[in-house]
Amino acid sequence: MNNENSKTITFTLHQQKEIETKQILLAVYKALLEKGHKPIEQIVGYLLSGDPTYITNHKNARALICKIDRDELMNTLVKTYLGIK
Repeated sequence: MNNENSKTITFTLHQQKEIETKQILLAVYKALLEKGHKPIEQIVGYLLSGDPTYITNHKNARALICKIDRDELMNTLVKTYLGIK
């Protein structure tokens, strides 16, 4: 048995939440793109205002994005932009 394959991989809740957030944002982005919107502008508008009408209902995108904590997401975005962990 190869020792590399027998290692247990663990994920923290934080890592799992980041993965879920990324999946949600990608789904919302794709839904906005499919509807002919400018996805980045719409997502930024939502993040700044908190108004979910910036996000289309197409493919349940509005309900999905409401699952994300806006403040946490903006905090993560700024840290990522600045290269801070």
